[in-house]
Parts: sequence; structure tokens; C-alpha cells
Amino acid sequence: MIRKSDGFALIDVLFVCAIISVLCSIALPRMLMAKQSASAASAIGAMRAVNSGQLTFALTCGGGFYAPSLTTLGRPPAGALEGFITPGLATADSVNRSGYRIEVQATAFASAPAPCNGGAAGSTAQGYKAGADALEPTNLRYFATNSNGQIFEHNATLFSTMPEVGMPASGHILR
Repeated sequence: MIRKSDGFALIDVLFVCAIISVLCSIALPRMLMAKQSASAASAIGAMRAVNSGQLTFALTCGGGFYAPSLTTLGRPPAGALEGFITPGLATADSVNRSGYRIEVQATAFASAPAPCNGGAAGSTAQGYKAGADALEPTNLRYFATNSNGQIFEHNATLFSTMPEVGMPASGHILR
């Protein structure tokens, strides 16, 4: 009587598992780099959105002055349905998004007029700074911008040392 062998032997399954694990170990670092690159692109997009929103706010609603926070930028002016930035960025003054903490700060100018979106007189500013700080310790790309409209990059946080106007002490302009 001849026995028919159907199916896989244990050695076949182990061999396939070994090949899959080798391929995964090769692909995992590339996947993590791609994820960090995508997160950085999202942070740069957020900095561009803040710059655009601040400029629009200053020209149309703030009487030439900038919004002091993300929530102020997200508040729509009277008679409008949408704010100056996307609702996803305007949920709080500090937003965690795509592995980055996005923040905006500005020093209030006492003589500033009240903005058209319900803010108080003297709450808007002559300049602003915005930053995107990485939340993952392995990500070494940090971004910041200010009222000059340029986006800066560095391998350490820029937000804490970023002036509201002018060049930061460290970092370089993102091109």
C-alpha cells in the first residue's frame, strides 16, 4: 500500500515563515522612514495653512493684526460659515496631528482693534509664531514659522526660540 502525501510538511511551513520574517525585517525600516516623511509633509502643510490663514485674517478681519491662537483663526467672521484655517487645526490652541504638536502664539497688542470674528479689542498681535514639534523621539525634523511667512526646519525644537518677526537663532529656511 502506497501512502499519498498531500499538504505541507512542517519544514515547508518553517521555511516560508523564515522568508517572510527576512522580508519584513528589510521592509520595516523603510516603512518607518516613509511614515516620518509623510508626517513631516503634513506638518509643513499645517505651517503653510497657518501662514495663509494668518495673512487672510490680518487683511480681512484683524485690521492688519494677527490672530493670537489656532482657535481664533478657526473662528469664522460674522456672516461667514468657515474660519481662516481648517476645523481640524482649530480644535484647540495646541493640536496633535500626524505625529506633531502644532501651536500658534502671539503677544497681544493693547491698541489693536477688535477683530471681526468676535475677539476682544487688544487681543490681536503685530506678529506671531507657529511651530510643529515632533512627538516621536526618533523623528528629528522640527518646523516653525512666523509673520515673515518663511518655514524653518531644524533637528531640535524651534518653537520655543522662534521670534514673532525675523530669523530664528537656529535652523534653516525650508525650500
